[in-house]
Amino acid sequence: MPELQRLRLDHAPALLAFEQENRAYFAASIPDRGDDYFSHFEARHRDLLAEQAAGLHFFHVLVGGGGEVLGRVNLIDVADGSGELGYRIAERAARQGLATTAVHQTCALAATEYGLTMLRAVTTVDNAGSRAVLARTGFVPTGETLLGGRPGICYERDLSGLFRAPVA
Repeated sequence: MPELQRLRLDHAPALLAFEQENRAYFAASIPDRGDDYFSHFEARHRDLLAEQAAGLHFFHVLVGGGGEVLGRVNLIDVADGSGELGYRIAERAARQGLATTAVHQTCALAATEYGLTMLRAVTTVDNAGSRAVLARTGFVPTGETLLGGRPGICYERDLSGLFRAPVA
């Protein structure tokens, strides 16, 4: 079973391979990262780790048994008890429940480790898989938006009561 790990410097080669191998697959349902992302990947990776260390974002990778990255789940723009959830799963690992499991795990980390009480997420209207993952993991639609010029749906997930012991 793949393991959700907090992003580290040594994940860079496997993460870059994941992004390159799945670029066209991802671009079919979410805005493309652009050539600049790949051209400056190593410097960007170090910058993201510094931002993570400062508590601005929390980045995670879903790592398979051979050390390959099968997905990523990020919490960005963390402030005032909330953050934005984003995730992507490799084409070869899609439709196996990995996104749902990883999002559940990230919600638990957000509530218990990072002290967050609210998460936001956005997906394109035509991304049925992502909409299903968000619904299965307790996110509710809150409105419409544009995502990279494409129609999108905004979601929220209240974490305030999550993982608290029941009151006797």
